[in-house]
Amino acid sequence: MIPKLPLGPWLEFIINFLDDNFSFITKAASNVVEAGIFKFQDFMMLIPYWLVIALVVVVAWRVAGRGVAIFAIFGLALIVNLQMWPETIETLAMVLFATLISMLIGLPLGIWSSRNEVVNRVVSPVLDFMQTMPAFVYLIPVIPFFGLGNVPAVMATVIFAMPPVIRLTNLGIRQVPAELIEASESFGSTPSQKLYKVQLPLALPTIMAGVNQTIMLSLSMVVIAAMIGARGLGGIIWSAIQRLETGSGFESGIGVVIVAIILDRVTQKVSGKKTREE
Repeated sequence: MIPKLPLGPWLEFIINFLDDNFSFITKAASNVVEAGIFKFQDFMMLIPYWLVIALVVVVAWRVAGRGVAIFAIFGLALIVNLQMWPETIETLAMVLFATLISMLIGLPLGIWSSRNEVVNRVVSPVLDFMQTMPAFVYLIPVIPFFGLGNVPAVMATVIFAMPPVIRLTNLGIRQVPAELIEASESFGSTPSQKLYKVQLPLALPTIMAGVNQTIMLSLSMVVIAAMIGARGLGGIIWSAIQRLETGSGFESGIGVVIVAIILDRVTQKVSGKKTREE
């Protein structure tokens, strides 16, 4: 009989080694992210909820149309009525930071993958691994590095939500017609001019589709991350599960759905408008 590979102990050894030798880096990053989340929450809570709703409605009206704006009015008013406004802002803060970090890492990596075949061959299987691994597994390794709370939730969310923005940035740049690339080269464009003035503008609709997917995955993951101490709407759902409070769980779930629909429709319309402009 073939003996069992000690894969689990090997992974635990690697994580313990990284935690012992590089935890000062993760602690510093944790402090920065935590401070950013708190400052964003404090700023948003200083603004009256009705003003935030009005701003969201205006943006939704301008970008996604009257239907989404009307939905935003009634949806956000329902969240306020159910006394979940602070938790909604906390959830939005985590989604915002997770999406921002995912884009800061994912966009350059996607551009690099599109311009270098070796990098693409290395990155693609890693993304396959990241997208097929069950989401709950990401919650385990972040605890030794970041502890419990909103920060490890953001970090686990980044790992879970980053692949779409890398893949679609890579795909969008590769789909730029070769004739346009040749035309830009014939006019003497440098590689950076070709990237910033031809490839990225033409790939923008596809990149925005990746950003949309990253936002949606971030929202789903910050709810799951309540299992490691993340608060917000996910924290209410996790508490309702533990106490078997069906009504409270559904109320929070409806809040998540409202936020998800508004974010999804607005970001979808942004990418759609970019496509029509092209």
